[in-house]
Amino acid sequence: MKELIEQIARALVDDPEQVQVTEMGGDKTLVFELRVAQNDLGKVIGRQGRTARAMRIILDAASKKMSKRAVLEIVE
Repeated sequence: MKELIEQIARALVDDPEQVQVTEMGGDKTLVFELRVAQNDLGKVIGRQGRTARAMRIILDAASKKMSKRAVLEIVE
């Protein structure tokens, strides 16, 4: 799932080398922290958070197959 987030984020930003995804997890919950360049932050979040919401929905669907809960945090 980490690779999925990286791929989506790299397709959205101008500086794909600055995309970093950190995975922290427990037994039932996985937390992914997404870091991008400051000037690309708006592209990842989108208008009114629509792009970020769509990424979270995709991540949620992928995590259900693994019987886990996934959370995506976009870090400045």
